[in-house]
Amino acid sequence: MQLMQLHTERKSEVNIMAKTVTTRLDDGYVKKIDEMAARKGIDRSALLRSFFLGALKEHTIRDSLEDYKAGTTTLWEAAQRCNLSLWEMIREVKRAHIHTSYDLKEFEKDLRALNG
Repeated sequence: MQLMQLHTERKSEVNIMAKTVTTRLDDGYVKKIDEMAARKGIDRSALLRSFFLGALKEHTIRDSLEDYKAGTTTLWEAAQRCNLSLWEMIREVKRAHIHTSYDLKEFEKDLRALNG
């Protein structure tokens, strides 16, 4: 098993890469991936891992924002799902131009979640 150093926005963590995931791509895409990896001075796996983790974070944030907008999750719950602070999640809400009222009921629910 190989240890890889992964850098996240929040902190540097050491993760053990335990699973191999494979997919099929057309030769043209593989060539573009290899060219980009060479330009960045990294291997294909590192580049694809970066793509995957970035896309996973993006989709998690998007899905959480949709749930928040629909009223099926609180702002705090959405932040936790995305591994963001409440303030970072508020910035994501603003960036997505989501205008919802944060009422007393939701505030109380978030306070209960914070207090365990």
